[in-house]
Amino acid sequence: MTEQPSNSGNGKPPFLERINESPVIFDGGMGTMIYERGVFLNVCYDELCLTRPDLIYGIHKEYVVAGAEVIEANTFGANRIKLALHGLEDQLEAINRAGVQLARKAAGNRVYVAASVGPCIAKEDDATDIDLRNVEDAYAEQFAIFASENVDLLVLETFDDVEQLLMAARIAKQLKLPVLASFSVMPSKEPVDELLAPEVLNAQRLEADPNVDIIGINCRLGPADMFYPVKRIIPHIRKPLVVMPNAGTPAEVGGRMLYMNSPEYFTEFSKRFIELGVKGIGGCCGTTPAHIKMAAQAIQSLDGVKRYITIEDRDPDVTIEELPPIPTAEKSSFGAKMLTTQHVRMIEILPPTTGGGLEKFLEKCRQCQDAGIDAINMPDGPRASARMSVMSTALAIKNKLDIEPVPHYCCRDRSLIGMQSDLLGGFALGLSTWLLITGDPPKLGKYPTSTGVFDLDAIGVTQLVSNLNRGLDAVGQPITQRTGILIGVGANPEAVDLDREIDRFFKKIDAGAEYAVTQPIFDADSLLRFIELTGKYHRTIPIVAGLYPLVSFKNAQFMSQHVPGVVVPDKVLERMHRCENKEAAVAEGLAIVLEIRNKVADVVAGFQASAPLGLTDIAIAALQ
Repeated sequence: MTEQPSNSGNGKPPFLERINESPVIFDGGMGTMIYERGVFLNVCYDELCLTRPDLIYGIHKEYVVAGAEVIEANTFGANRIKLALHGLEDQLEAINRAGVQLARKAAGNRVYVAASVGPCIAKEDDATDIDLRNVEDAYAEQFAIFASENVDLLVLETFDDVEQLLMAARIAKQLKLPVLASFSVMPSKEPVDELLAPEVLNAQRLEADPNVDIIGINCRLGPADMFYPVKRIIPHIRKPLVVMPNAGTPAEVGGRMLYMNSPEYFTEFSKRFIELGVKGIGGCCGTTPAHIKMAAQAIQSLDGVKRYITIEDRDPDVTIEELPPIPTAEKSSFGAKMLTTQHVRMIEILPPTTGGGLEKFLEKCRQCQDAGIDAINMPDGPRASARMSVMSTALAIKNKLDIEPVPHYCCRDRSLIGMQSDLLGGFALGLSTWLLITGDPPKLGKYPTSTGVFDLDAIGVTQLVSNLNRGLDAVGQPITQRTGILIGVGANPEAVDLDREIDRFFKKIDAGAEYAVTQPIFDADSLLRFIELTGKYHRTIPIVAGLYPLVSFKNAQFMSQHVPGVVVPDKVLERMHRCENKEAAVAEGLAIVLEIRNKVADVVAGFQASAPLGLTDIAIAALQ
């Protein structure tokens, strides 16, 4: 990888270093914003760098304010071949220099400036050797201007022809420019073999080419349609991947082609892309500063991006008589049973959205109790929704029923001091078994001004509870009485980066985790592989396998595309798709759960079943 020069005095690391630190936010559509400002399509948008510089600067500035860390100069079609169509080839140098300088003026010292370049000729054009030499000359001429302007990155984007993309990358690298090579993915409604998928073949070619530093896919598809291509590409590359989807599928409204998908929709998939392993997110056609702002706020709170407070194991300057933790079996009936040869059985039910729904919620819990289920666990603001407090809900269960409540406790909404207070208070009121998670970042849909706190992640809050269990606070100072909280954590055997997931699993164990509950498992082999890999190091804890009985093909699609960390294999989607009616779909979903249970029963401590769409009876059936 070629070392890139950095702009002197700006304090930023070279971009190729920055993108390997944590996910980067690119800007959104330029053409979309220009068109929204009333500029018709028959105008050369690149020339606006000269004729309407305030317009272009203003758009760049909106993206910077929205949180973009990279803005692309308005130079997409500013090569000799494209400008000649408008009779502007003699303005080539002035347009490109103005484009970069306007972007740099808006970027200031903190934001990176990229030069945007599109294809000179379309793939379907009849390209002769003379044409290709003209294309090479056009790229070389334009790229030399960018090199002299010392751009941070060259973004080659929206290429359908990978041969032309590789040609452009080669010319750029001769000028020592850092190269992001991005191609378009064509929509496909038919199932494809992953290894033969066009996007995988293209990505592998870019992976092997030394002139390409970063791989990208952009345009053509909206966020949902781009999800599976991204998922297929990730396992086959090691270079960073940048994804820039359109806002969605355009629709004609009043003679204009508008993109009807919202910033919330764009943000949900941006988070999914980061969870898959994508290193950069931006927007293409139809995206605006509103899309980038919402995505930037959400991604900055994602695990792996946010920097957390460190919990001190103990204060080295204070002599402390450390109390031994209470044994797992003595903390709760759930913990005691988990250590026997019997499987624990737990059902996950969402807390009610209002106090008026509490009785209905408790009736569902009573149904589980009557069926012999051991515990009810309650997600804490799942997918950043606002529901009744899990502590209040758990206490209602404890006070009115005999089944054990297991509240999730997430870090999104609470400061370190608030967490310590909650945990001490919850334990004092009788809540002994907890599941500690980092939590989903705010969706920012109904609550656009909401922000995540995230002082700690799951590892940090596990260490905090471990301290409390030994009579110490968050900074290792003694408290008057130890707690006896049974510490549960999450695990994802189907994580894209399994090495990282196992490393975090071990860190949770080191911090004091006593059991783990997995994400819903739809492939038993992934859980068996996870248990085998962790078992090799002889560092494990009882694992409760998460189950989700699907009730329809639409339900399966939603789980696959919208629920972070959940992987629904194609074979499961196909099985649910073949179901002819609701009854058949429910039966098939239960059959899939039963197959998974039978395959992993000998290596897990129990099972947790989610209540799909609130259908408690189906969750109970999954555990019978």
